Amino acid sequence: MMMMRSASLILLFLFLFLLLRPGQAIWLTLPSSGTKCVSEEIQNNVVVLADYVVISDDHSHSPTISAKVTSPYGNNLHLRENATHGQFAFTTHEAGNYLACFWIDGHNPGGGAVSVNLDWKTGIGAKDWESVARKEKIEGLELELRKLEGAVEAIHENLLFLKSREAEMRSVSEKTNTRVAWFSIMSLGVCIAVSTLQLWHLKQFFQKKKLI
Repeated sequence: MMMMRSASLILLFLFLFLLLRPGQAIWLTLPSSGTKCVSEEIQNNVVVLADYVVISDDHSHSPTISAKVTSPYGNNLHLRENATHGQFAFTTHEAGNYLACFWIDGHNPGGGAVSVNLDWKTGIGAKDWESVARKEKIEGLELELRKLEGAVEAIHENLLFLKSREAEMRSVSEKTNTRVAWFSIMSLGVCIAVSTLQLWHLKQFFQKKKLI
C-alpha cells in the first residue's frame, strides 16, 4: 500500500513538473516591415537558451531575418543579421524583462510576412539533462527525480523572487502613500493660509473704507 502511494506521489510530481517546466515554443509572424518582439520577466542568475529558425514555404530560398536580444537595462546580449536560423544562450545578471526582437532584413524576394519558430527555455528547462545523466551515471526514475528536484528548486526560487518583488512594491506603495498624505497636509495648510490672508486683506480694506 505504501509503495503504491509513493508511486502515485512520484507520478503526480512528475506530472506537475511537466506542467511547470519553464520552456516554450513560440510562433512569430514577422510583417514585411516592422519588428516583432517577445519578452519574459526573468530573475537574476538564470540560464536562458533559445533556438530560432525561419519557416518558409519556398524550399528553394529562405528569407533572412535579423535578431536582437537585450537585457532590462538595454545591454545587447545577442545580435545577428542575414540569418535563417540561430541560437543564443546567456546567464542573466539583471532581474527584469528580457526582450528578443526579430525583423526581416530586406532579403525577402517573395515579400510578405515570414514565420519564425522560437524555442525559448529558461532555468531548469534549459539544463542539459543528458549531460547530467552521463556525468553522474543516472537514468530512469532517478533522473526524473533529479529533474523534479530541480523543478522544485526553481519554483522555490521563483516564489522567493515574487516575495521580494512584492516587498519592493509594498515599500514603494507605502512611500507613495506617505508622500501623498504629506502633500495633502501641505495643500490644506496652504489653503488655510491663503484663506486667512484673504480675510485679513478684506478686513483691512473694509476698515480703510470705514465700512466696519
